[in-house]
Amino acid sequence: MRIETTAGPAEIELDEVRDPAFLLVITHGAGGGVDAKDILAVRDSAVEAGGTVARVVQPYRVAGRRAPGNADKQDEAWLEIVAALRARFPGVPVVQGGRSNGARVACRTAVEVGAVGVIALSFPLHPPGKPEKSRRDELLAPGDIAVVVINGGSDPFGVPDAADAAEVRVIPKQAHSFRTGFDVIAATVTPWFARWTVDHQALRAASPEKENP
Repeated sequence: MRIETTAGPAEIELDEVRDPAFLLVITHGAGGGVDAKDILAVRDSAVEAGGTVARVVQPYRVAGRRAPGNADKQDEAWLEIVAALRARFPGVPVVQGGRSNGARVACRTAVEVGAVGVIALSFPLHPPGKPEKSRRDELLAPGDIAVVVINGGSDPFGVPDAADAAEVRVIPKQAHSFRTGFDVIAATVTPWFARWTVDHQALRAASPEKENP
C-alpha cells in the first residue's frame, strides 16, 4: 500500500485481520527498515491480539535517504499517513509504535493523532556520549497516553527512567539493536494491547450519545 504525503510517498506493509480490535501503526529507525526483528515481534503480538498492523516505511526512506531531516516535516508526513490509515479503518483505536527515531515520532505525535498508547522500542534518550542532550521531553510528550518503552541495558543512547513511562522494560546485555530478547518484547506488549483495547471500549461506553440536531 502506498500513501502520498507532502514529503513524498510512504509505503505500508499491511497485516489485516477481520474486524480489528485496534490498529497498530509502527515504523523504523533512522536508517532501518520495517523488517527489524523487534518490530516483527511487536507485529506478531498485535495480530495475535486481534489488531491490524501497518508497518510504515517513511517517505525519506522510500526516497533512499538514511536521515529523516527536519522533525516538523517528518511529523507532518506521519500525521498524513495515520489520517489515511484511519480513513481505511474508521472507528478503530490507534496504537503508535516505532524503534529509535521512529519511537521519537510516535511519542511526538501521539496526542495529535489521539493514540490510545505508544510502544517505544530502543527509545534514544540522548546521542551516544552526550547525556546533556536529552530527549526526555519527547518521551513525555504523550502526556496521559501510556508509553511502553523497551530498551537494551547496554544501549549507548541511554535508557529512560522508569518514572517517565507507563512501563520501561530493560533487556540486559542488549545494545541499541536487539540480538535476543524478542520473547521478552512480545510478552511486554501483549497485555498492553489488551488493556488499551478494553480501556477504549470502556471510554466509548461511558460517553453519552449525542442527540441528533
